[in-house]
Amino acid sequence: MPEGHSVHRIARQFREHFLHTPVTVTSPQGRFASGAAQLDGHEIVLARAVGKQLFLEFNHGLWLRVHLGLYGAWDFAGEVGLMRGGEGEASLSSIGAPRLTRLRMAESESLRPDDTDGAGTFPPDPIGAVRVRLLTERAVADLRGPTACEVQLPEQAAASIAKLGPDPLVDDPAVGEQRFVDAVRRKPTAIALLLMDQSVISGIGNVYRAELLFRARLNPFTPGRELPEDVVRELWRDWAHLLAIGVETGQMMTMDDLDAEDYARAVASRDDRHWVYHRTGEPCRVCGAAIAMQDIGGRRLYWCPVDQA
Repeated sequence: MPEGHSVHRIARQFREHFLHTPVTVTSPQGRFASGAAQLDGHEIVLARAVGKQLFLEFNHGLWLRVHLGLYGAWDFAGEVGLMRGGEGEASLSSIGAPRLTRLRMAESESLRPDDTDGAGTFPPDPIGAVRVRLLTERAVADLRGPTACEVQLPEQAAASIAKLGPDPLVDDPAVGEQRFVDAVRRKPTAIALLLMDQSVISGIGNVYRAELLFRARLNPFTPGRELPEDVVRELWRDWAHLLAIGVETGQMMTMDDLDAEDYARAVASRDDRHWVYHRTGEPCRVCGAAIAMQDIGGRRLYWCPVDQA
């Protein structure tokens, strides 16, 4: 499932390539035909990610809410590409002369191999079961397999956002931190479950959950209300740190202070960029103990039984 950094990067694609221009909205598979008709021909004026959900506001007041879920993904095509650096920086496809590119954005990002040479026609034909297509003169976004894709009135969009926990890239940092601290420290639920509860904190998925707990050397099964306040605050601040790295690089990079060789290895392989995630039975990078795995809340939890005892 895409985690928070991916959805923020998807929102950035929309801000860079789809705002303030008429958008043709269709539903090639037909399942979103009614919703597409309500949005067709209008302009997107705001693209906002909150945790794992994307909200697009149109100039006639309606919103499109999308939750990718486990299997959803956006495919972008046209004058778009992998983003580098801060907001507004040029995409790969706009370096030099404009070129056509196809980009898949879900948990990770990849240029489609049939178009990395810049060839092709625009717009491309829809491929597969495309729930909704957003098309401008220069770019197209195709959505496949989302858990949620719906048109909302302003008050409905506001209510959807209000149900979500704080997001370090959306909320005022101090306000968001306090909301998180208050929510965690009043609950008897294990911190491993609380970090995945999108009403407690937005954007954290299975990878970031495991890595945040290891970085804090926290026992995953500790009830939230038993955690010291300073520990909970540090969890929030570390999430803000890792989320910013993820949005900037497009990678869930959770190991700090790597030398150039280790960093290159981590960028190339997920197996070399995490402390505990997906490393069942392998030696802990700190103490050498075998990394443990256990299902909790329907998801696999990875931790070190020594460093996180």
